[in-house]
Amino acid sequence: MTCGSRPCARTTTFARAALFAAGLILLACGCQPARADALARANAAYARGDYVYAVNTLTPLAFRGDPKAQAFLGFMFENGFGAPQVYDVAADLYRQAAIRGNPFAQAMLGLMFDKGHGVPQDFVLAYKWLNVAAARASKRDRDYFLRLRNAVATKMSREQIAEGQRLAMLFSVGHY
Repeated sequence: MTCGSRPCARTTTFARAALFAAGLILLACGCQPARADALARANAAYARGDYVYAVNTLTPLAFRGDPKAQAFLGFMFENGFGAPQVYDVAADLYRQAAIRGNPFAQAMLGLMFDKGHGVPQDFVLAYKWLNVAAARASKRDRDYFLRLRNAVATKMSREQIAEGQRLAMLFSVGHY
């Protein structure tokens, strides 16, 4: 899509978000050889635009409980890349990966709660998951997740923020 001779800002922003997500997934691939090979093949397929192959490669790993594959597959379903855009499926995959400690999935689940996509809109749970993601992410990702969390906080009361913080703390110590 173009606006005159330049790409539209919305298209450019979406492309940047997609590249950022793909980069996060690529960074997360320090894993077992067979699984690493499958994730590497899925990442390569995604990078060249072969989304159906990426989904087909990720699905068996996700069903076996691989949190990186679940997070990546959730992203594919959320955005309709190689699979139908189905927010319920994306949210479920993000939730499974988030519980297993994947910061990307935790942040994406937080955004799903913020928007009410595939889950009921809940700013407290959005804050919780973005807070947990920020605590577990690399510095670069942490700064981004904190900005997202703080944006959600602008829609909340002090009591709601305190509840989101309490839930994040409980999750961090193993009491979901």
